[in-house]
Amino acid sequence: MAVQTSMASSGLAEVVDRILDKGIVIDAWVKVSLLGLELLAVEARVVVAGVETYLKYAEAIGLTVPATA
Repeated sequence: MAVQTSMASSGLAEVVDRILDKGIVIDAWVKVSLLGLELLAVEARVVVAGVETYLKYAEAIGLTVPATA
């Protein structure tokens, strides 16, 4: 009888590693208004990335102060 191993945990580890390496950004903006009167505005930006990846791209989009300032 052959022993079977599960690849599910290594597959999940690969996905998490790729997300932390490349990063993922979810940007949402919702505005609810009635008769021209804004009732609710919600803005959300979710960034999931490793520290190195975040710092690499954060300066380019203005989320950090440049190191030379």
